[in-house]
Amino acid sequence: MKIILINGSSTPLYEQIKNAVKENIVKNILAPDEQLPSVRQLSKELNVSILTVKKAYDELEKEGFIVVRQGLGTFVAPLNSELIQEEKQKDIEEKLIIICRMAKSINLSESELIDLIRYIYEGGTNNE
Repeated sequence: MKIILINGSSTPLYEQIKNAVKENIVKNILAPDEQLPSVRQLSKELNVSILTVKKAYDELEKEGFIVVRQGLGTFVAPLNSELIQEEKQKDIEEKLIIICRMAKSINLSESELIDLIRYIYEGGTNNE
């Protein structure tokens, strides 16, 4: 599992940790039922407070991405396809916001943008 923290970012450290773990789960880098590092271990690896990691883990558990098994540790929750679908859709929406801003900045019309998306979606660039 790879977690890169950016000190001085407007995003709090606990949220950066939460987002990184979530991304590793969504991208199947972390498999269902895979054990995560303990709060203490991850805080030491990332050189952050135990409370910072605990807050990230607590939020991930509330969102259904991880489960804490008393006395055993913290594990990736069993695959919830609806949860994964929702996360991927949020990612697409964030990217589309950026794309729309870029299109507007070069005066690309809505219909031209939709045509371009349709062309790419249908494999016009030999993408999957």
